Amino acid sequence: MTKIVFVGAGAMAEAIINGLTKEEKISPEFIHVMNKSDVEQLLQLKKAYHVGIVCEEKKALCEANIVFLAMKPKDAKDALSDIAPFLSKNATIISVIAGVTIQTIANYLGTRPIARVMPNTSAAVGLSASAVSWNELVSDEEKLAIIDIMESIGTVKAVNEEDLHVVTALSGSGPAYFYYFAEQFEAAAILHGLEKSDARQLFIQTMEGAVQMMKKGDFEPDELRRRVTSPGGTTEAGVEKLIQHNVGEAIFACIDAAQNKSRLLGKQYE
Repeated sequence: MTKIVFVGAGAMAEAIINGLTKEEKISPEFIHVMNKSDVEQLLQLKKAYHVGIVCEEKKALCEANIVFLAMKPKDAKDALSDIAPFLSKNATIISVIAGVTIQTIANYLGTRPIARVMPNTSAAVGLSASAVSWNELVSDEEKLAIIDIMESIGTVKAVNEEDLHVVTALSGSGPAYFYYFAEQFEAAAILHGLEKSDARQLFIQTMEGAVQMMKKGDFEPDELRRRVTSPGGTTEAGVEKLIQHNVGEAIFACIDAAQNKSRLLGKQYE
C-alpha cells in the first residue's frame, strides 16, 4: 500500500493532495503532512482533506513509500538533514524544490530513487503544466506511479534534469507572467473606457480562444498571428508597437533571468 508524506505543507503540497484525493488516486488515510512550524496549516489540511499529521516520533515518515519534498528552497538544507534519519531505505523521493538537483538531494538523503518535478500554481485547479526528471534508480513502475500522481493535477512531461531550469522559467513561473500581462491589458482597456469586469471577461475569453487555436496544432504561432494581422489594420498597428517597445527582447530576458535564478538556487547547496 502506497503511503505518502509531504514535507512542507504550502500551496503546492495542498494542490497535489487535493488532486490525489479528488481523483481518488490514494485514500487520505495513507497521506500525511508535516512542516517546520505552522501547526495551524497542518490542522487546516487535516480538516479539509482528512489526511494525517506526522507525529513527533515521525512514525509515518519511517513508513512512507513516497516522500514529497515541498518546502521552500531556503528551508531545504535543514529539512533534508532533519528527515534523513527517519527515511526507509526503499522510500522514493519526489522533490518540487526549484533548483535543487537530484545529486544534492542524494547527498543529504542517500542513494535511492529520486525524482524532481516542476509543477505550477495552476495545479490548484487541476491544470498544472509539470515536467519531471529522475535518476537511474527510479524503476519503470515507479516512473509510471510518479506520472500518475502528477497527472492528478494536470499534464506532465518527462525531460532531462538539466532542462528543468528552463522549465522552471517557462511553465513553473509562467502563470505569473500571464497574470502580469492580464494586469496591463486590463488596465489599458479600463483607461480607454471599458468596465473592469468587461475587460477581464473579454481578455480571459480571448486567451482561452487563442490557446484552443494553438492546441489544434494546425498552424505555428507565427502563422496564427499573421492570419489575425490584416495589412494596415488595427492588429498590425498594435503588433508594431509591441515590436517597437522590444517586448520580444523583454520575454527572452525574462526567461533567461528566471532560469539563471533556478541555477543559482541549486548552487547554494553544492
